[in-house]
Amino acid sequence: MADDTDGTTADTSGQAVVAAFGQTLKTLRLRAGLEREEFGRRIGYSASTIASYEQGRRIPSPRTIERADELLGADGLLTVWKEQVERAQYPVFFQGMASLEKVAIELLSYDTLVVKGLLQTEAYMRAVLAMRRPPLDQETIEQRVAARLARQDIFDRPSAPLLSFVMDESVLRRPLGGTRVLREQLEHFLVVGRKRNVEIQIAPLRCEESAGVDGPFTVVTRDDGRKFAYTEAQGTSTLQTDPQQTALAAARYGIIRSQALTPRESLEFIERLLGDQ
Repeated sequence: MADDTDGTTADTSGQAVVAAFGQTLKTLRLRAGLEREEFGRRIGYSASTIASYEQGRRIPSPRTIERADELLGADGLLTVWKEQVERAQYPVFFQGMASLEKVAIELLSYDTLVVKGLLQTEAYMRAVLAMRRPPLDQETIEQRVAARLARQDIFDRPSAPLLSFVMDESVLRRPLGGTRVLREQLEHFLVVGRKRNVEIQIAPLRCEESAGVDGPFTVVTRDDGRKFAYTEAQGTSTLQTDPQQTALAAARYGIIRSQALTPRESLEFIERLLGDQ
């Protein structure tokens, strides 16, 4: 599952939100009597980046919106857009899942094709996004990279959720972006996999049984205890909310997990792969 790699751009409603925010930002900047260069200098961006924000070609981070609101004395006229703008940086089919990640207490992920977005290095992200067909424009790629990197604060935020990732061995052997990108990605697994709230497991190719033959999926448990099962393919997704189906997905994941190498064995396996390169 590639997370938010598929889809060319956010839907038209998302684009409208970003465009409206950009126009509001420009209006407030002009009202404050600031040129783009001066405004950008004060919040730490170039004039061209400010232009991209105002023209709706790039999406600012929530923190940038907060700083802009404060600097321009907007009294909340910008921060009121924060949640809508943040959601607009994802393809429509992924927005529900992105929201769930923010309130998850447990996330279980099984992947068979590419590294899950939450685990990807920036170089791996760029390589995968560049392979999309039809091609993504550069602004969209930058938007997706920024969004995915922001999602990775899930590992270190207060009350971080329990995170379990099972990947087919083939994911680790596919040199998307080249051997250097793959090596950096494998090294990243070793760092993330040693976090106390994270377990990474590898399903070896030699395994003769797999409960994951139906493909990749993610099970998320929200902070109120409710479970959701997410699947994605070819620019579409399904977010399953039926309690029986989500319970079955969680049970299926448990079987997949039991068929994989243990977390310790998996990290040793990754170290051996690195040694072979």
